Amino acid sequence: MPVPLRRPKVWIALVCLLPLMRLIFLGIGGGLGANPIEFITHSTGTWTLVGLLVTLSVTPLRQLTGRADLIRYRRMLGLFTFFYACLHFVTYIWLDQFFDPAAIAKDIVKRPFITVGFTAFLLLIPLAVTSTHAMMRRLGRRWQQLHRLIYLIALLGVIHYLWLVKKDLTEPLIYGAVLTLLLVVRLPWGVTLMKMGRSRFVPASAGGRQGGERSAGRAQ
Repeated sequence: MPVPLRRPKVWIALVCLLPLMRLIFLGIGGGLGANPIEFITHSTGTWTLVGLLVTLSVTPLRQLTGRADLIRYRRMLGLFTFFYACLHFVTYIWLDQFFDPAAIAKDIVKRPFITVGFTAFLLLIPLAVTSTHAMMRRLGRRWQQLHRLIYLIALLGVIHYLWLVKKDLTEPLIYGAVLTLLLVVRLPWGVTLMKMGRSRFVPASAGGRQGGERSAGRAQ
């Protein structure tokens, strides 16, 4: 019988901090390559996109496994995603543009991938601000409608990466395929397939853990 992981949120937080720790250690050791700004920008952007996809995967995994408790970790994953998005944005406006408003505005207008990325970041802000239980209660159904923006944000993130890459499109296309899959499984027939898979592969004894699934939140 597997031993349950104690304090899973602590372990999840530590795992989410690994990319930042890696950047710090590489920076101290001079391992950021010939263009450290580009390395940091790429790394923080990649982990923002990974965080979006991981956050979106919580609901399908919950449906597939019957583990309603997985929903407890979605907010933490979303906030770490916003954290890396902030690092990505700060790297751009500080190390790349040196806080020059005119240069930033010109860049946003002239380069489409910057426009898309900047839009995605702005849309992430209200999701992070309203991530608390108090805001969830205050907004009611509007909270679910607002947090469905994550689908658009993830799509903009993939487009941002796709338009940024000039030669090898393999990596952004992989992210796009994963996002497509995560969106497809939310369609009615996709949900049905997930339930069929759960009934086939999840032991009947796990049914007791599924009782709270319907009330666990369905925004994402």
